[in-house]
Amino acid sequence: MAAWLSGEVVDNKQWCVDLFSLKIRTSSSLTFSAGQFIKVGLEVDDKLLARPYSLINTPQDSLLEIHFNRVENGLLSPRLANLSVGNNLQISERATGLLTLDEVPDIPHLWLLATGTGVGPFLSILKTSAPWQRFKKIVLGYSVKSVDNQAYMDDFTALQLQHPKQFCFVPFVTREKAPKTINTRITTSIENGELEKRVNLKIAADSSHIMLCGNSKMVSDATSLLEGRGLRRHTRREPGHIATEKYY
Repeated sequence: MAAWLSGEVVDNKQWCVDLFSLKIRTSSSLTFSAGQFIKVGLEVDDKLLARPYSLINTPQDSLLEIHFNRVENGLLSPRLANLSVGNNLQISERATGLLTLDEVPDIPHLWLLATGTGVGPFLSILKTSAPWQRFKKIVLGYSVKSVDNQAYMDDFTALQLQHPKQFCFVPFVTREKAPKTINTRITTSIENGELEKRVNLKIAADSSHIMLCGNSKMVSDATSLLEGRGLRRHTRREPGHIATEKYY
């Protein structure tokens, strides 16, 4: 049976109409690796309604943070979006997930490709010291539909200033023209080479590990494109080049 920690909302940030982040204080500390996810639950009609959410914060932070979309007619996300400071919720006592640096072989280039709230686990990783000690280049491709859907941009700017020679941040905006962004999907930019041209770096089996998180179609399509270039899925039994996450 799953064990749960009591949590209290410390902050509810609304980025735009349906995009939110919650900061949560728990009754006891939670041990996890950057990039992992937890389950967040609320009591609804005397039953615990829970869903998985990646953690934005680092393992050293005192508060947990999740980033999510409010889904119209969703069972849990609208309730989470309506929470106020001081409201209570439940946090799974155990974190899990494969998008951690422990899973990444020793290679020079780390590619992190995300759509929407899928950027969460990558921000958790990038806010730790580990990736900057391990990789020569780190590329983050972050795709959203419109500029107002961009979250945590101050954090990405700060990372660029801290690691100008290592960090390549590539924002994508797919449904409107925006300066200094790629105005196509991540998969299109892989297919036509625009992403690699932007960062002056090649995705190659002998030098690259790619983590994918976000929209399931992006993840599956990007995986297929990369497999067509000789890269293979990474598993614990068979190390490869492409890591993805399954929340269920």
